[in-house]
Amino acid sequence: MNRVVISGSGLTLAPHTITNEELVASFNQYVAIENARFAEDIAAGRREPMQASSVEFIEKASGIKRRYVMDKTGVLDPKRMRPRFSPRPNEELSLLAEFGVAAARDALTRAGRSGADIDGVICAASNMQRAYPAMAIEIQNALGAQGYGFDMNVACSSATFAIEQAANAVRSGSARAVLVVSPEITSGHLAWMDRDCHFIFGDVATAVLVERAEAAQSAEQFEILGTRLATAFSNNIRNNFGFLNRAEDADPEGRDKLFMQEGRKVFKEVCPMAAAHIAGHLQALGSSPAEVRRFWLHQANLAMNQLISRKLLGRDATADEAPVILDTFANTASAGSIIAFHQHHADFVPGDLGVICSFGAGYSIGSVVLRRL
Repeated sequence: MNRVVISGSGLTLAPHTITNEELVASFNQYVAIENARFAEDIAAGRREPMQASSVEFIEKASGIKRRYVMDKTGVLDPKRMRPRFSPRPNEELSLLAEFGVAAARDALTRAGRSGADIDGVICAASNMQRAYPAMAIEIQNALGAQGYGFDMNVACSSATFAIEQAANAVRSGSARAVLVVSPEITSGHLAWMDRDCHFIFGDVATAVLVERAEAAQSAEQFEILGTRLATAFSNNIRNNFGFLNRAEDADPEGRDKLFMQEGRKVFKEVCPMAAAHIAGHLQALGSSPAEVRRFWLHQANLAMNQLISRKLLGRDATADEAPVILDTFANTASAGSIIAFHQHHADFVPGDLGVICSFGAGYSIGSVVLRRL
């Protein structure tokens, strides 16, 4: 079996940023419009008035201060409350693929590779722009790669689950190198008009290149010592959008066709699961949390990461041990833990251990234990 490394990672930012102040101003205008529209029902007690949001509420609930988005004007338009994208002809590179290709090229450059060196592309993200052809095949074509491409969705754990598939392919010899691309345009599935979640997500694309250790030529290489995946069904994070909606004669604009969650239940249930998952994975590899130089955790909620790292270490983790990028990027679904890795690995020295871990809808948890070569 081949030894396998991550030889390069890539990051592409969406072109616009929205601060909490901008988001709150827009949301509260929307609240005023809606409450005025239903003033009679509210006065008669037939409808509850919408509640305004605030910067303090957002930062206390999440730790988020701003987010990147593909389109700002549509999101901040109180009469629209969603991004505005223009359809592209089939002959033109699609929006999601274009976003992913940019991150992929960044990863390839850092790894000293080109598309010709790649035997597989996995597009791993929480949402795909279309059903088929696969986004990965479009990305593969744009990169000039050979071999195969396929899409996979395990919500916020898509990237870590894909890294295991990539590592297995390279380890077994069925591929020389596999690119995992995670273009997350989460602004498209967010209910920007819902106070409980209107601040959660941001748009980012990431990529990692997985290849044989003996062939890798980049200056920074991280050996994949092991991967571990786990799922347990839950409705606490859900999105009912799908191709059967049109046959159900349901409201295509229904609230359930966007991201929904029972946040308190998710916090209570996922945190202990994630901590136990990481600890068990390390133990199986003959290691322990105390030996880990850094945890690159899924960036969904600051309090969740603090609790998970506390359970692992028996104390509060430092910013160096469990870096946070959530304040700047918001929740970027499967890209979050990869952003943390991408931005916080340059100070590793040979022998240092690190853990990438994601957790989210499904429930799903994926961990990747790395050692700097």
